[in-house]
Amino acid sequence: MSKAFTRETDGDNDDEGMALPALPAGARNYITPQGWARLRAELLALMDDERPKVVEAVHWAAKNGDRSENGDYLYGKKRLREIDRRIRFLTKRLEVAEVTDPSAHHGSGQIFFGARVTYADVDTGEERTVTIKGIDEADSHQGEVSWISPIARTLLRARVGDELKLLTPTGPRDIEVLAVDYPAPG
Repeated sequence: MSKAFTRETDGDNDDEGMALPALPAGARNYITPQGWARLRAELLALMDDERPKVVEAVHWAAKNGDRSENGDYLYGKKRLREIDRRIRFLTKRLEVAEVTDPSAHHGSGQIFFGARVTYADVDTGEERTVTIKGIDEADSHQGEVSWISPIARTLLRARVGDELKLLTPTGPRDIEVLAVDYPAPG
């Protein structure tokens, strides 16, 4: 077939980047109730607010004539594909999410999902605090790490006072768990 008759795209593949981050074999996609609510709110906002507005703008732009040079139409169609892609992604993530409330472990000294953990590098004495969250909600700028990250996997099931080996790109590091905290119930 001639190349003239193939469909051109602007580099957007509808399923590009849609692969879900890998979970350990047999693992679940844990998420806190707040993270689940945030993802659901984003999904509903996209479906109920943003998508209808973009559809209306594309419909208006399509009525203006030549679509090949109509910036509003071309941008609107591209934005609509982005919204639909995000809706599919969020829908899939919410379907496989397992909501886990970390406040159930309030008062526990052992590290589970949702714990806020303070640990120290044994050699340097440098202290760090991280909160173990779900893949879809972890924000490194807020000191949150995904429960499948190397630091979280090292810390899980440990207790205050435990010394652990953290494997890093620069080699193994000895760390000590200083404190474990969970949000209060209710």
